[in-house]
Amino acid sequence: MNSVSPSAVQYIVGGDAHEDKPSAQSRRQNGHGSVPDGLREGSGEPDEVDRLKAKFMSAWNNVKYGWTVKSKTTFNKTSPLILLGQSYLFNSEDEVDRFRQVFVSCLWLTYRREFPQLEGSSLTTDCGWGCMLRSGQMLLAQGLLRHLMPPDWKWADCHLLTDVDFEVLKPHSPSRPAGMSLPSFSSSWTSPISQRDPSSGSSEGHRRTPPRCPAASHEPQLEALHRKVVSWFGDHPSAPFGVHQLVELGKESGKRAGDWYGPSVVAHMLRNAVARTAEFHNLAVYVAQDCTVYKGDVIRLCESPLTQELSDSWKSVIILVPVRLGGESLNPSYIECVKNILRLKCCIGIIGGKPKHSLFFIGFQDEQLLYLDPHYCQPVVDVTQGNFSLESFHCNSPRKMNFSRMDPSCTIGFYAQTKSDFESLCSAVSEALSSSKEKYPIFTFVEGSGPNYGLEGQSGGSMDAPANIFSCNRMSRNNKRGSTDEFVLL
Repeated sequence: MNSVSPSAVQYIVGGDAHEDKPSAQSRRQNGHGSVPDGLREGSGEPDEVDRLKAKFMSAWNNVKYGWTVKSKTTFNKTSPLILLGQSYLFNSEDEVDRFRQVFVSCLWLTYRREFPQLEGSSLTTDCGWGCMLRSGQMLLAQGLLRHLMPPDWKWADCHLLTDVDFEVLKPHSPSRPAGMSLPSFSSSWTSPISQRDPSSGSSEGHRRTPPRCPAASHEPQLEALHRKVVSWFGDHPSAPFGVHQLVELGKESGKRAGDWYGPSVVAHMLRNAVARTAEFHNLAVYVAQDCTVYKGDVIRLCESPLTQELSDSWKSVIILVPVRLGGESLNPSYIECVKNILRLKCCIGIIGGKPKHSLFFIGFQDEQLLYLDPHYCQPVVDVTQGNFSLESFHCNSPRKMNFSRMDPSCTIGFYAQTKSDFESLCSAVSEALSSSKEKYPIFTFVEGSGPNYGLEGQSGGSMDAPANIFSCNRMSRNNKRGSTDEFVLL
């Protein structure tokens, strides 16, 4: 399947091959299809039938997630859009460009194919099963950009937005279900890109280069650091946050290549990945227990004895909070609370999605969430090469979905650079949480330490624990699903 230039990518509108969630006995079957048992670790050398099955499934998924469906996203010119804690009102070209630079600068991590074989399997692609891993990568990547880059950093080569309209939207009416369309902004700001027919036989090397418009000036040191951050998420066994390393970490919780992952498990995997990377001696990841952030545990984690003798004894921290926002579907009472959280500058995004479809949420407008979608299969990029292409790691086609479609199981991410930032984070998030009409908040901040806190785990609990996400909203008594159920992916 020939690839399509990321600048011309339209997000996939795909169905699920399995409408019902797999039972505990059939967890070997992921949301996109099954991986033959013979390909799994510990099952021995895969036989020829299993190899053929794996090749067929890989080929099918590459076709399924390599095709694109052309569609446009409409943004309201009269309502503010929130992106990573910043507000944008699309009433001028300057404001559209300000949004463009921030959105396109986010790292976009998607399915890849033809990467080195995953250990213990014959898989050379995560297409069809790795979308939650990719969403988790994007959350961590946003935290690393916040940690390493200046606050006003933008990718100097960010592309133009594609397939977007800016209109004055009116309330729904029987005569007009959408809105009153006004002329879009100049094509110098939104430019549709000609897209080759995937069946025409064009090769990767002949893709049309997307247009760019002036952005921040090139600063060699920052661009080198940007490229280094991208390389940490490369699809190579040596990349500290690549799929190979995450799958290896997933074995500690009983997960294997080809399995689907929940947002709680991925949070613990990200924590362990950062803890095992020597470059991040000044950064820690804390994962909340039972929907509770224990301040004492965060302080103990960040005020490491190894750094207390230094003038700056505080590690920066990424806080990950696995939560459940309802039973079988999203509780509407929590929508305003989620909006308030996304308005905070300390929030770095939410990994979750819609049922059976993992997404990375980074903002909202009106009653719709703004997201990055990993469900697009691209060829692997060799990040070990000094001048590898960055184009496929950035998206310029923003997409939205209604809050009502959001799956209730998710993990919320925050970042605090200093101790003062952490204290401000606790106050700001607590205030945002108080907006919920529900008796019980999504999660809480408390003094002291959690019951399972340990220095080895760094934030309490083992990675294979489901984090008891049902207890935080007191919904287990009414919920028919078991407490160990995880997020279902497409």
